[in-house]
Amino acid sequence: MGQLNDLKLKIEAKITADGLDPMAVKGKIGLRSGKVLAFITPSTPDDPDAIAKLKAAAKEVLNLTL
Repeated sequence: MGQLNDLKLKIEAKITADGLDPMAVKGKIGLRSGKVLAFITPSTPDDPDAIAKLKAAAKEVLNLTL
């Protein structure tokens, strides 16, 4: 477990580095991926489908390849 949380941390780091509005960007990613980033914790079970959707949403919203 922990890959979803690692992705979340990388997304948050990109948002901070780019000086973007965290609420707006996380909301867009959540809508596209079906995962609310605030609910992803280190103990969140990894789900291959959720991981793929989160990666796709990060690419679409932030142009971030994970």
